[in-house]
This record gives sequence, C-alpha cells and structure tokens, in this order.
Amino acid sequence: MSAELTWRKMGATTVFEYGDHVIKIAENSGFCYGVKAALDTVYDTIESEADTGRKIFTFGPIIHNESVVNELEEKGVFVCEEPESLDESSDVIIRSHGVSRETEEKLRAHAGKVIDATCTRVKRIHHLAKEADEKGYQVVIVGNGEHPEVIGINGWCGNRAVIISSPDEVEAIPHGKPLYVVAQTTLNDTAWQKCVDKVTELFPDAEINRTICTATADRQRDCRELAAESDLMIIIGSRTSSNTKKLYETASSVCKSTFFAENSELLPLQQIIKCNRIGVSAGASAPERIIKEVIAHMSEVITNNVDEANDMNDLMDEIEKSLRMPQRGEIVKGEVIQVGPREIYVNLGCKKDGIIPKNEMALEPGQDIETQFKLGDIVEAKVVKNDDGEGNILLSRKKIEISEHWAEIIKAYEDKAFIEVKVQREVKGGVIALYKEVSGFIPMSQLNDRYVEKADEFIGQTLTVKVTRVDQKRNKAVFSHKAYLAEEKSKKIAEIWASLKVGDIIEGTVMRFTDYGAFVDIGGIDGLLHISEISWGKLRHPQEALEIGQKINVKILSMNQEKGKISLGLKQLTPEPWSVINDNYSVGQIVKGKVVQIKEYGAFVELEPGLDGLVHISEIAPRRVNNIADEVSIGDQVYTKILDIDEEKRRISLSIKDAKAEMGENDEAPAEEADAPEEE
Repeated sequence: MSAELTWRKMGATTVFEYGDHVIKIAENSGFCYGVKAALDTVYDTIESEADTGRKIFTFGPIIHNESVVNELEEKGVFVCEEPESLDESSDVIIRSHGVSRETEEKLRAHAGKVIDATCTRVKRIHHLAKEADEKGYQVVIVGNGEHPEVIGINGWCGNRAVIISSPDEVEAIPHGKPLYVVAQTTLNDTAWQKCVDKVTELFPDAEINRTICTATADRQRDCRELAAESDLMIIIGSRTSSNTKKLYETASSVCKSTFFAENSELLPLQQIIKCNRIGVSAGASAPERIIKEVIAHMSEVITNNVDEANDMNDLMDEIEKSLRMPQRGEIVKGEVIQVGPREIYVNLGCKKDGIIPKNEMALEPGQDIETQFKLGDIVEAKVVKNDDGEGNILLSRKKIEISEHWAEIIKAYEDKAFIEVKVQREVKGGVIALYKEVSGFIPMSQLNDRYVEKADEFIGQTLTVKVTRVDQKRNKAVFSHKAYLAEEKSKKIAEIWASLKVGDIIEGTVMRFTDYGAFVDIGGIDGLLHISEISWGKLRHPQEALEIGQKINVKILSMNQEKGKISLGLKQLTPEPWSVINDNYSVGQIVKGKVVQIKEYGAFVELEPGLDGLVHISEIAPRRVNNIADEVSIGDQVYTKILDIDEEKRRISLSIKDAKAEMGENDEAPAEEADAPEEE
C-alpha cells in the first residue's frame, strides 16, 4: 500500500510528510519587508502609468531573481544601469538596496520621475552615516564593499567610509577620529560580532550601531537550526544574492549536503531521493511562487521514488557508479565541497574525492582561490592521476580550460569575430598577447592603425583583436588589433554618413587649409569648405577668415558617399548682403568700411563681406584729387556717406568728403574738381 502525502504545521514551520520522508520549510523564508515593498511599488507603478505611455525602469535588478526580472520585462519594466540612459519620458524606481546621494542626484537630473523604493532600514543607515560624517566621525561599514547597499551607504558619507569584512581589516582603520560603526543589513551576525569585538579592542570609544535587519538575523537563525536536524538542506534563491549566499554558508557549516536551487529545475534530485529529512530555506529575493514550485517538485520526486523503491536495476546502477573510478584524461564534473587557499576538493560521486591544486587552475594575476570558488559550485576538470598519493584524484582545470580557450579562438576565427587579449611582452617583430590561457602573436604592423616603432605603450593593455591565423597543433595563433580598429572606424563612418543629409547644419572643427579651401572634421569624416563658400566677400586664402582648430557651424551643400566627398558651406548661415540691403543701409547713412580696391576713377570700399560701394574720385575730398592713392590706401578704414543704392544693378555710391563734412572734420578748401570718368 502506498504512503500518502500530508502536511502540517509545527509551530511556525510548515512540514510535508510522505512515509519516512519529511520536508520542513524554515519559518522565516522568502521575501523580506523591504523586497516585498519594492516589488509592490513596481506593480503599483505599472498600473498607474498604464495609459500614459511612459517608460518604466528599475535602477539595477529590483531583486536578485532572474525569473522575476524577466517577468517584469514582459510587463514593460526594464533594468537601467546608467542614469545618463534615461530621459524625461522615463520613470525610474530605486530598488530596496538604495543608491548613493550622487547617483540619486544623477537619476533626478535625467529621469522624468524618480520613485524611491529603498528599504526603510537601509534609508535609516543612509541618514546615520550622513549625520556621523557631518559631525566629524570616521564612518566604518561592516559588509561587502562591492555590494550595492554598501556602495550606497558609503555615498551618503562622501565616500569617506572605511569598509571592512573581517577582524583582520580593523587594524588598517586610521586613528585620529572617533569611529561610528554600522553594518550591511544582510550581514551574518557572527561576522558582525567578530569585527565589533576587534573594533572595541582597538577603539574603546567607538560608537557601535548594529544595523543588521532583524529579518536577516531571524532568517539565518532559523536556517541554522533547521540545517542541524536535516540530512539535506535546499537554499532557494539566486547565487548573486548576498543574503541567500549567507544562508548557504550558514547551512553548510552544520549540514554538509547543502545545495543552491534558484528554481525547481535546479534541484539535486538524486540527493533528495536518498535523504529522509530535508530542510528548505529561501532568501529574501525568492518569490513565494518559486518556493511552492520547489516543494511541489520535491514532493513529486519523493512520491514517485518511494512507489518504485523496489527497482533493483536503478539501485545497482547507482552502486556501480559510486564504485567506478574516473580514468586519466577523462573529463569529469563535481561539486565543490571544500575551498582552501592552495586547493579545492570536489565530490565526484565516487569513493574518492578530487583535488584541484592552485597550479592547475587558470587564475588571473591577483585572483585567489577563495574568491573564485564557493561551496556548492559545480566544476568541470580533467583527470591527471587516479591517486595523488594521499587518496585523492588529482584534477586539472587549466588543461580543460586551455582546450576550451582554443575552441573559442577557433570559433572566433571562423566567425570573423573579435576577442579580447592582454599584451604580455615584446618580442622580435611584435608582441605576445594572452587570450585567457592561450598565447598568441600580434605583429608590430597590426598593433595599431598608425605606425608603431616600439611596443612599450601596449604592454599590459587589454586589446580587442581579430584572429587572423590559427594552428592549434603547433600552438600558434596570430591576432590583429589594426583589423578591429579599421572595422570600428568603418562602422563609425557608415553611421556618420547615415546620420547626415543635405541641408543639415552641424558643428565641425577646422583641420587643415589648402589654397582652394579648408577641410573640416564633422564628427569623424572630413568635408570640404571651398574658399568661395566661406564668405560672401572675396578671400585670397581661407586663413583670412578661419583658424586651425576653430569650431564652426557649417551647412551640408552636397554629399557623395561613393566618392567619400561632402561639400560644406559657411556663408549660407548668414543672409546674402544684397538680399537684406534695405534692412541695414539707407541713402544718407554714414557707414564705416575698408578700402579694398583703387582704380583711376575711384576707390571701392567694403562695407561688409560681399557688399562693396564706389567712392568716385570726385567724392574723395573737397578739392581736386589727381591721384587717389595719395588720399587713401588699400586696407584703410574710412567713413563714407551713402549717396545712392541701385538694387537692380547692385551698385552703391559713396562719398568720403560728405561723410567728413557731416561729421565736422576739417579739410582743405574745395578746389576745382578734376574731370573724371563716369562710374563704371
């Protein structure tokens, strides 16, 4: 007779039972107050903005749960990472972690509406840190310096806080100011107390404010108690969630068989079948729906397994699998069960554990094992030896990763895709660059799109390159940064051409001169500003009106993308002088101009570029003038009176002598005027 699935309450703990199998859910599991309030804010915003057409964003994922973020995206709520990407049509919601004062100001400067869903407990720490900093305290935050909550708190005290995560870091806190100590709300109680003990030892007068969220402390306490009585612990939530990772660490410290499960598809089914007492705890970012799905899936697995408990073939398969030893060169997968500074231990599901020493890991300079691997991680490695001499299977991550990295390089070569490499050292004819664990060669001619004499400036740089040649058998790969730059430049130029059209007025920079014009950079491509299009007046050389490096607005007159030519105009941005002659000039007006040309019959005076008038020889002076050059010279600034404006013939008659007379200037007595030819 089959057993029946039942459930009951044991205090505040929910218990599911099926035969000898028991699943218990910790009392404090799932959404905390702050996360629930933030999600409610998002859903309220969706409803209130439904008919407005406004765009809704959350600044960073609203919670560390991919399925919830994806669901919100389907409802039109997207994740924003940069305040500058927002505009007046955007609503942005600050998540429960909070942000720094500077970030909040940027959000308010760019977004149309800012909705603050910062957890009230986190908001309180912002005020505490700000007030302590203003009073002259050295603020100390106990927590993870890379966590958004801690970054936000630090931003409210001018980014002057000291951030510590262990007692060892307390000694580095500078003396001289009184200390004010706060905690990341999701901090582990044990970690907090260790740091506080060290602080009070070295700084007896420090002011301590335990700002750990009570829900976090209760959640960790319930998790630890449940793990102590369980054969297997399931922690529901995202690996990127700080409070969920702390739950995992808490449970792992008392229950060796502890697993992460972000959803029901990631459950360790074989482990569940084997264990009778199963505990479940969930992080603050785990929705109730996912908790229910996980419990339902585990219940289904248990009920199906119990009904088929007599299936001897499955049992024999498991026994055979547990006794089988992986062979040298075999690729195996296992769960990380111990992490140390020099190696990690991996459960391979057989009678021996695997060990991966540090020298068999592909670590970047400065990386350490304990930050790259966590308990519960599933890793893949290659078997080096069946026995390392101490009863473990010697494994290598480096060998398998090198094979993977070669595969990535080959794929990039086939797909004509780009990869990033780090330049290591200079060799004859070029440099050696590293793609993860694979070395490649970049010829000197391919380091840049300009001539490179020495490669010193590139050593240590990370470059985007194209794979131009690959030979895995001979361990040879050739890269080109120049090819990447050329393609990027080509894309940029294509984008610029696509963004321009005839008639556009755009800003440009004068780059160089020729006798026939100036070349102007208009955002990555050069256009020609012909000398005839610079001014309405006549120029002998572009430098009479322009300077190298000068910023000017120009108008696009014509475009030919096939030939790569763009013609620009500058004079078109001002009216043609004769078209507005009556707006600016009238008969009888005294105007100032420059002498630009001298003829036998008179002098031409430029009133403005493109507008010249003639001072007839008889209008030069109140006396007989035989030689105009004796009276005025080219370049002289003179005052003239407008005698006549002939719009049809585009002629202006001017008088210097009348201008002087009206302005009260004395000159010699009038003499008999010379016979002069009529105005041409």
